[in-house]
Amino acid sequence: MGHQILVVDDDEAICDLITRSLARLGHGAKTASTAEEALELVSSTQFDAVFADIGMTGMDGLELCRRLHDKEPELSVVMVTGDNSLQAAVSSLRAGAYDFIVKPIEDKLLCACVLRAAQATNLKRQVRGLRNDLDIARPQGTLLGDSSAMRRVQDLISRVAPSDASVLIVGETGTGKELVARAIHEQSSRSRGPFIALNCAAVPATLIESELFGHARGAFTDAKNAREGLFLEANGGTIFLDEIGEMPFELQAKLLRALQEKTVRPLGGKSEVAFDARIITATNRDLEAEVRAKRFREDLYYRINVVRIGLPPLRERGSDILTIARHLLARTAKDRELTLSTQAAERLLHHDWAGNVRELENCIEHAVALAQYNQIAVDDLPPKLRRSPSHVVVSVEDQVDLVTLDQLETRYIQRVLTLVGGNKSRAATVMGVDRRTLYRKLERMKGILPEEMEASAVPDGP
Repeated sequence: MGHQILVVDDDEAICDLITRSLARLGHGAKTASTAEEALELVSSTQFDAVFADIGMTGMDGLELCRRLHDKEPELSVVMVTGDNSLQAAVSSLRAGAYDFIVKPIEDKLLCACVLRAAQATNLKRQVRGLRNDLDIARPQGTLLGDSSAMRRVQDLISRVAPSDASVLIVGETGTGKELVARAIHEQSSRSRGPFIALNCAAVPATLIESELFGHARGAFTDAKNAREGLFLEANGGTIFLDEIGEMPFELQAKLLRALQEKTVRPLGGKSEVAFDARIITATNRDLEAEVRAKRFREDLYYRINVVRIGLPPLRERGSDILTIARHLLARTAKDRELTLSTQAAERLLHHDWAGNVRELENCIEHAVALAQYNQIAVDDLPPKLRRSPSHVVVSVEDQVDLVTLDQLETRYIQRVLTLVGGNKSRAATVMGVDRRTLYRKLERMKGILPEEMEASAVPDGP
């Protein structure tokens, strides 16, 4: 089966020549005499490859290649020229071209070039589809982000998970404390056992003791049958107590005894029952201040705070915001092909996210519900994000209407490096990543950065 090729050249005779050659080889072709016409055709028709002349009048082939790479990065662009020079080849590759071919073009060479370019296009489209499927299928409990702060969190999780040590997770509301608790459980030897979670703030004080420790039949008016508590239900697994700072002071002594003795006495029961569960707790309160105020037991605090994991707020996680937004967008949009516009992505990057990931999820759901086209625009965002940011530390250049998140990240990195004078240590700090992560990103961007910036894209210190 033949491939569909777009031929772009302002010389009609050349277009006809290549089109006839493609027809002999069994491929379909459309032609465009200007770069603008080519961009319109790509918007309405799916092509397997584009063959574009470098030296067109008006917008030349190199600029067209850059625009096509921004618009549809999976589409392979082959540059065609009569200039058989190294400089022409390098310029083509820097513009994002897949291949470079010199006129006159023989059928044998054209055939090989078409097949390679079309296969590359189809492979990249398949990879994109698989990534989208993975984003949608990815468990909601997955921790996302490559910022230095989150890398430290992930390192702590991997180090503490194999042990049975009690863990206290602290952080603002909506930062993902339960996700961290689940990650610890899933990476531990208890992963085959149950993960039992209880929000201490959501259970009335009169019922929380029964929920945790269980009760005997007749222990209170409605206790018609005996019931195991959550500690016993968590046998062989993990029990996660969220908002531990909300636990009634009078119940904290009983919880402390349970943790020390690894036994519980059901409400109204006459004997202790052993349990085997790891305990993980979380809070958005300053428990040390609660201890000083005599609202939280000091001995219980030290019992649950063997290892402490602090979660950073979303506003301090740099480009993680876009990583999480992309995942949420793929999951929420489901069968729709939705991307973020440059302007909308800027609003996300510069919002303060008082509600953290939970607020971002609400924002993406709002945007998906209102989106009329295949791209999330600023007008689709909640009202408080539509306003221009009052203080923009780094402005992402806004040159095209359609842009991928990878392209946005590239421009963001370019802008940061420019503002900090090429100092990669400072750039990494501004972006919220460590230097090694920035160096990896710069390595992937070779051929995209301006030459002077690329020349300086090397480690600037130990």
